[in-house]
Amino acid sequence: MNPFGKTLRLFAVLTAVTSFAARPATAQFESGIAVGAAAPRILINDLDGKPFDLGGVIGKKPVLIEFWATWCALCKALLPELGRVRKTYGDRITMIGVNITVNDSKDRVHRYLDLHKPPFLPLFDDKGAGSRAYDVATTSYIVVVDRTGKVVYTGSGGEQDLVKAVGLAVR
Repeated sequence: MNPFGKTLRLFAVLTAVTSFAARPATAQFESGIAVGAAAPRILINDLDGKPFDLGGVIGKKPVLIEFWATWCALCKALLPELGRVRKTYGDRITMIGVNITVNDSKDRVHRYLDLHKPPFLPLFDDKGAGSRAYDVATTSYIVVVDRTGKVVYTGSGGEQDLVKAVGLAVR
């Protein structure tokens, strides 16, 4: 191979590596429900085992849904940001926390809620309906839905600007 070909190959590798490394952890990503999609209106159980109908809140006002677990460090890191969302938007937004139930029991979830007091309505996805419908690939996965029922933001990680993300839905 001539020196120009080696340089071109090296440039291609460096471009691919740096473009991958430059992607922020909070960016919307390929897995998960697509931005612009209609948010699924499904049933997910609450902690008492009673079905909660997301269709009863989606399309009424903006909704923030976090798919979380008690053992998820990134979910715990998001708690202050979730508090800022609640403080900024109050009851103009519905906040729901869907526990994915992997390595979690209802007792463990109750203890976590008592200790950390997250500002969302907790649901317990013991049948996996929410995870499947929203194509959840990770914990700390956030979906923001506007008042028309359209997904306007998805992201994951502990450093998401959720106040700004919810602003997309509240306008």
